[in-house]
Amino acid sequence: MLKKIFFAGMILLAASCSNESELNEVINAEKATAPVTVRVNGFSITQENFPTGGTRAEQTVASYTDVHAIDLAFYAGETEVYKTTQLRSNTSSYTTFGEFSCNLPIGNYTMVVVGRGWFDGDVFTLTSPTAAGYTSERARETFCATQSVTVTSTTPLDLEVTLNRIVAMLKIISTDNASSGVAKIRTTYGKGSKSFNPTSGLATDDNGFSLTNNANVMADGKLGIYSFVFLASNEETMTITIEALDGSNNVLFTKVVPNVALKRNRKTTLSGAIFTANASSAAFSIETGWLEDNTVNF
Repeated sequence: MLKKIFFAGMILLAASCSNESELNEVINAEKATAPVTVRVNGFSITQENFPTGGTRAEQTVASYTDVHAIDLAFYAGETEVYKTTQLRSNTSSYTTFGEFSCNLPIGNYTMVVVGRGWFDGDVFTLTSPTAAGYTSERARETFCATQSVTVTSTTPLDLEVTLNRIVAMLKIISTDNASSGVAKIRTTYGKGSKSFNPTSGLATDDNGFSLTNNANVMADGKLGIYSFVFLASNEETMTITIEALDGSNNVLFTKVVPNVALKRNRKTTLSGAIFTANASSAAFSIETGWLEDNTVNF
């Protein structure tokens, strides 16, 4: 009887040890991480004649200095696992701008990389593979890429990614000399957004927004300003309202330009008389492109 009890105990102990061993293997697997290196190869920039034709060029991270910040994040579903930001001006935050190193547990992830302009006072948020944007006054030039990443073992993983420009740019140029009383220019987009979906590169709403620039008078006495917008589709047509303000934000001149075509990774230039009270908004010229402009006269 004692022998039977002894052998039964040994069997239970062996089973217990086996279960504990299997549990430890599961726990160790869950704790296992792999070193991951991410290198941003460059920024893909399309230069197109409107409305057809085009060439694609790529600029390196080092050479395209309009990108001042790069964000890297990994998500398991919508849950953030890792996120960091490099600022080009803060050399202590990186060894090589655009190269990242981290450790990730074994699993499946969505990697999000955002390259953007950055100036003091900007507030940018990245909360998921489908939600990001600027909560400060204006959007900046923005590049983005997302991709699926699977970590299957503790073997080091090297990833390379090229970012695509996902904003449209609006440039406003006056054909008349800036009035001496004008201190600021307020631009209102009838559509578009300052927020975007990193996976699609499109705006997360289409409600439009306003932003104010100091009146930047060029050497020839004309005004020249620019801004960026995320579009709800690859190309959108909207109304642009231009208001010249004095130092107390009183409106001195208003121009409303309808049917302005904007396109992702393209520049649209509005050119016309802003400081002439009787000048018609319909006389604006529109020019679209990025490096090769398409002008809209008003």
